[in-house]
Amino acid sequence: MKITGIILAGGKNLRMGKNKAFLEVNGQRIIDRIREIFADLFNEVLLVTNSPLEYGYLNLRMVADLCPGKGALGGLYTGLFHASCSHAFVAACDMPFLNKALISHLSALSPGYDIVIPKPDDGLQPLHAVYSQKCLPFMENLLRQDNLKIIDFFPKVKKREVVTKEILQFDPHLISFLNINTPEDLAWAQDLLKS
Repeated sequence: MKITGIILAGGKNLRMGKNKAFLEVNGQRIIDRIREIFADLFNEVLLVTNSPLEYGYLNLRMVADLCPGKGALGGLYTGLFHASCSHAFVAACDMPFLNKALISHLSALSPGYDIVIPKPDDGLQPLHAVYSQKCLPFMENLLRQDNLKIIDFFPKVKKREVVTKEILQFDPHLISFLNINTPEDLAWAQDLLKS
């Protein structure tokens, strides 16, 4: 099944104080690692950003937020709107430990579902999931109501949750969903690689 890969790079980076996509983990910028993984997995990769000049060197198709200031939901809506495939895998640009095998597994499950989403013990992971374009009208309704909570439209669509036991087959340390928000997160991620 053809799936678009969408990288969300529109965050304000307030807690980090600089662009998290360009932080280095294990000697490689997070955004560069994500680009490599997505290039291997998907025929089409979109980067949702309002600062395209920063990312020009990646040679990715870039799209600007259709709903500026509407957080991750606005970015997700924008990417899905512009995707040429009916389904898209979405991840944030500050996730250094994305797992190719797990993403492939989620993608393979997507026929027949509007959302395929990991649900480890600490809850749903809406920024590491596959969405179908059937979700667009429900996202649009939330955006119009200024409700930016992605999971609030989930009851309206057909969803497949991938629970911890299933995730562990691909990601035994459950680190795929880790994102870097603070200098402490970055230090923790670096230490994790050393252990």
